[in-house]
Amino acid sequence: MINRAELKNFGPIKQLDWQNLGKINLIIGNNGCGKSFLLKALYSAVRTLEDYKRGDNPDSVTDILKGKLYWTFQSEKIGDLVAKQNDAALFFSLMLNEQEFSYSFGKDTVKAINSIENKVDPRSSNSIFLPAKEVLSIHQIILEARQSRKIFGFDDTYFDLAKALIISEFDGFLNKFEKKGASISEHQNPIKGYNSDDFKKSRQLLENLIDGKIEYDEIEKRWYYKKGKQRFSIGVTAEGIKKIAILDTLLGNGQLDEDSIVFIDEPESNLHPEAIAKLLDIIAILAKHGIQFFIASHSYFVIKKLFLIAQENKLSIPVLSKEGDAWQQSDLLDEMPENAIIDESIRLYKEEVGLGR
Repeated sequence: MINRAELKNFGPIKQLDWQNLGKINLIIGNNGCGKSFLLKALYSAVRTLEDYKRGDNPDSVTDILKGKLYWTFQSEKIGDLVAKQNDAALFFSLMLNEQEFSYSFGKDTVKAINSIENKVDPRSSNSIFLPAKEVLSIHQIILEARQSRKIFGFDDTYFDLAKALIISEFDGFLNKFEKKGASISEHQNPIKGYNSDDFKKSRQLLENLIDGKIEYDEIEKRWYYKKGKQRFSIGVTAEGIKKIAILDTLLGNGQLDEDSIVFIDEPESNLHPEAIAKLLDIIAILAKHGIQFFIASHSYFVIKKLFLIAQENKLSIPVLSKEGDAWQQSDLLDEMPENAIIDESIRLYKEEVGLGR
């Protein structure tokens, strides 16, 4: 779990020290304020730590980080990520399970990151980034662009997600037991949390929400939406269904476990209000079980629903909001934060009340 994040001169983020993070964390602000940029900065660091010393990977943490920053932000040189306002170096620090990972570099940096410190134990869990746009209908295009052509276009958040969605070997493990009618005990299960009531409940709620599930045809290399005995091409399936189905798939194929970190950019995109509320309720269940979430949004509906979740569950939900040039920190367990998004919603409500007079 990420406990704290500090950034200085990192792209649009001049200075930020976000402390006392929780299982659900919300970033709000207007378009262009740096919400998605912050999510990608956090994601790049965590994925670096997950790739480091995993399996037979011989790469150094420095080389992995360099590649992750390059392909996630798609800058010609990583020094372009340094804020242009002054000559100060970029600095990034992350506390993960109270262990520090930090690095810094200047604007002239092309490849080598000379200043890096890693005290974080190797991770076996996976983090994932869920972008505002669904990826199922362009799944093969993403893989082709990056695996074969190795060109900019789809950054690493899309590429990593596309790879994670492909059926894993874990499915074969499950099928071996489930087809025999056997249950999988926790000590047999290679994925932490898979057999928990919270994971099972979440998957059932997700499938109820979209009234079906998605499946990957390995022969055709295509995704389909399955409802009962009918199967529909993913291209004619609603955007909202595809977006929700992605989370169900990642829970089902073993890519996510109870120590995973999930970054979600604009969960409200392509979803109607009832679906947003139900999705956030499911996120609260998964957070209770252990998964940490970072959510970026500019929707009053998302903020209000998370506020109600915080109040009903007595759950701390730290909020980071951009006001002017400064980042403000608050907690939905204590109050609704002051922010232009909320102010505009209140203004519209007052206008509506005034029209009714």
